[in-house]
Amino acid sequence: MTAPVLHSAAITTVATIITCNTPATLAHRLRAHLQARAAQRAPSTYHEAATALRLAPPNTIHQLTQALEQLMAEDAAADRPFIAAMVIGKSRGGLPAPGFFDCAAQLGRFTGDAAGPGARVFHAMHRDAVAALWAAPGDSLDSE
Repeated sequence: MTAPVLHSAAITTVATIITCNTPATLAHRLRAHLQARAAQRAPSTYHEAATALRLAPPNTIHQLTQALEQLMAEDAAADRPFIAAMVIGKSRGGLPAPGFFDCAAQLGRFTGDAAGPGARVFHAMHRDAVAALWAAPGDSLDSE
């Protein structure tokens, strides 16, 4: 019995997939995905975002959450609205998971209860600001 031979193209493909999912690269790819969604004013569920980034188990949502938290830290440092507001939970009535609000609180931008009415207002403010930032020239929220 002989061992299967791995071709260099297969090794390169596997290495490329692995390096594409480093935390920094994953966050960069996620930002690009969310900017495109923001330009369309189309939020993404966590599952849709993970699928768009071609994340694979194990820990798919954890990988996505880490990338979202990195984007939130970058946005806070640059005094931008949180692009992570474009990612919502399928069963949360259009809101992100509580971790979004926890991270926003740690970054000094949110106070209150992640399940309270202030959370909905905070999220809408960031979602709308992100959409306005990435909307196509000449496109405005007033035209909807």
